Amino acid sequence: MPETIRTANERLRSRPWRGGFLAAFVVAQFGIALGTPARAEASLASGVLDAVSRAAAVFGRQDIATLTLTLGLICFAMLATIVLIRTRRAAERVESASRDEIMQLHADIDRLKALLLSEPQVLVEWSAATDQPNIIGDAGLVTPDGVTERVLAFGSWLEPAAAQRMQHAVETLRSNGRGFVMTLTTAAGHPLEAEGRAIGGRAVLRLRDVSGIEHELIDLATRHDKLMSDVETMKALLDSLPAPVWARDERGRLIFVNSAYARAVEAGDSTDAVARELELLDRAARAELARAHVTGEAFAGRLPAIAAGERRIFDVVDAPSGAGSAGMAIDRTEVETMRAELARMIEAHRRVLDQLATGVAIFNVDRKLIFYNTAFRSLFDLDSGLLDQTPTDASLLDTLRTARKLPEEQDFRLWKQQLYEAYRAVEPKEHMWHLPDGRTLRVVTTPNPEGGVTYLYDDVTERLAMHRRYDALIKVQSETLDHLVEAVAVFGSDGRVRLHNPAFQRMWKLSPEALDAHPHAEAVTAWTQALHDDNAVWRNLRAAVTAIDGREPIAARIERRDGMTIDMTTMPLPDGATLVTFQDISDSVNVERALRERNEALEAADGIKIEFVHHVSYELRSPLTNIIGFANLLGDSAFGPLTEKQREYLGYITVSTNALLAIINNILDLATIDAGAMSLNLGEVDIRASMDAAAEGVLDRLVKNNLKLDISAASGIGSFTADERRLRQILFNLLSNAVGFSPAGETVTLAAERQADAVVFTVTDRGPGIPPDAKDKVFNWFETDSMGSQHRGTGLGLSLVRSFVELHGGSVAIDSAHGRGTTVTCVFPVAQKAERTAA
Repeated sequence: MPETIRTANERLRSRPWRGGFLAAFVVAQFGIALGTPARAEASLASGVLDAVSRAAAVFGRQDIATLTLTLGLICFAMLATIVLIRTRRAAERVESASRDEIMQLHADIDRLKALLLSEPQVLVEWSAATDQPNIIGDAGLVTPDGVTERVLAFGSWLEPAAAQRMQHAVETLRSNGRGFVMTLTTAAGHPLEAEGRAIGGRAVLRLRDVSGIEHELIDLATRHDKLMSDVETMKALLDSLPAPVWARDERGRLIFVNSAYARAVEAGDSTDAVARELELLDRAARAELARAHVTGEAFAGRLPAIAAGERRIFDVVDAPSGAGSAGMAIDRTEVETMRAELARMIEAHRRVLDQLATGVAIFNVDRKLIFYNTAFRSLFDLDSGLLDQTPTDASLLDTLRTARKLPEEQDFRLWKQQLYEAYRAVEPKEHMWHLPDGRTLRVVTTPNPEGGVTYLYDDVTERLAMHRRYDALIKVQSETLDHLVEAVAVFGSDGRVRLHNPAFQRMWKLSPEALDAHPHAEAVTAWTQALHDDNAVWRNLRAAVTAIDGREPIAARIERRDGMTIDMTTMPLPDGATLVTFQDISDSVNVERALRERNEALEAADGIKIEFVHHVSYELRSPLTNIIGFANLLGDSAFGPLTEKQREYLGYITVSTNALLAIINNILDLATIDAGAMSLNLGEVDIRASMDAAAEGVLDRLVKNNLKLDISAASGIGSFTADERRLRQILFNLLSNAVGFSPAGETVTLAAERQADAVVFTVTDRGPGIPPDAKDKVFNWFETDSMGSQHRGTGLGLSLVRSFVELHGGSVAIDSAHGRGTTVTCVFPVAQKAERTAA
């Protein structure tokens, strides 16, 4: 290349007109040699321009023909050079593409060869133009020594019969193109598959080792049998499940159900349920399952269904698969029922706990408060808002400690740790809290089976105080019992002496040592036998002490040989024991006897007095009647005139004799009633008329004392059965007392009221009233008290009133207070017998 450049330069110097062309040509050739056609074309163009400029300079001095010839040569050279450059560039592109295709073909051949040799096989190929075989593969697959040339020597590695059949099949393939497939066994015992085929004018024989395939087929068959056995086992297992199980194909139709499913849909068996396509879930539930399957997700939820004619609740799980779906329904009806029942039971227990007087607080395994009752909140005076926030055990104790509602411990942290041991304990533990406010709490920590602790708070302040009082009372009772005058002994339910006092020892002359040995009642009876002769009383005592049923109190009197009189009393106790008291009543009996004798004497004297009064009254009534009769005769003008003084004295005589006659009549009535000889003359009595008749008897006294009488009775009050004369006498006596005790200007009220079964009369005055201590004595004979008024009476009026009202079967009541008047109420029954006599 340098020599060419030097030669070109020398020619340019000698022939300037040619320099441009030559330069252009050399540059173009250099560009072509460099393999850069683009640069060659650029260099050529540059050289041409330079040659033209040089030629123009040279031929400017010569003729124009030479210039034209030169320009034509230059253009021809430039075009030829451009065509050459472009042709070379196209050839280079074709060569490059062919080289890539050849490389790709070699890669494909290598890949196909590796693919063919990936299996244990040998390929033998004969072309149509030659008998020379082309053998590919591992010859050791068929020949024992692995020599390739011995592959077609079938007799060397096959049995003679098999080698003959193989030779015949290969000849037929090569001559007629008839393919074949046969299975052979080598002399070494390896199974081979021989396949012959005509492909593209070539005969191809493939020998393939099928020992691995047989093993795979055997293994596949074994696994198939195992899989079928597992399927049958799984079907049997699913069929034994109590929960319905189903499987569907891709169209959603049932292909398998178990016995529980068949029973739920009331089918004969599983086959019948599948054949009839009986659905357990309703259409809405199946649609919900289908929506879950669209997204490729399994459905899990709680759905209702009708199973065996009953509405049940099921937990349904249905999962899609490539060939359909499978599902299971677990009956949760009993679980839900039990859960609801458990919830109701828990709520009932909570309500019961809330009514307890014992404080209850339950903490879970996280030591958070999950329940408290009203007693707990009231016991510590806690805010329900705080407790409803489920505080922890520690924070609640800190709150109580701040409020000084916990025991004041020297080491609070150690005390709290000991309390928290309940969360790890298995048995309940009891604590006694002595609070600063003086209360004492019994706290029981009970571990919960599911974790946590239940605290029970019981305020035992009163109980402890009661125990102290009980102990003190027992001591007081013991001291009291020891100092009682009465002899006391307590016999247990077994008939033995459990308790006695010194008086019992002294009364029956028993030794303390004998009684301290708790003797039986039989022994006590034998010891006391020498002091009494009343065996019947002691037999009754033994029966009362040892009786199981009919334990009634008994009382008896014992006369001892030494003259002592004892009252014995038994009292059954609640614990089955019997309290026996012996009281020495010797002095009382003697006094009683004296009093009884005196009472008998007084009763005899009283009888004599009553008889004397009856006799005197009767004897006085006859002459008094004569005096009244003669007084009336003297007042009659037919027997002569009287002076004023005589008439005045005669009036005094008449008034006094009438009053005396009334007293005598009252005494006789009372005596008759006491004797039980009084009879009532019963009949229909007009109530209003009887009230008016009684009022007429006191009209003159009303006017004299400036009093008013108010008679109050309903217009239609009617009548009732009674003795009319005695009723008027009752009302007259009541009005007389009311008028006598009423101050001037006051009003006396007489009222009558009819009730359902009685007629009630009331007389009210505004007098001084009756003191409380005198109320019980106003009905006694001759009991009189003016109460500061001018009234003077015999004291027989109210006695007669009560006697007459009680003869009618009624009752009398007095309502009075000192200084505010008196109201006397008489109640008469509406129905009366035809005749009533005094008792």
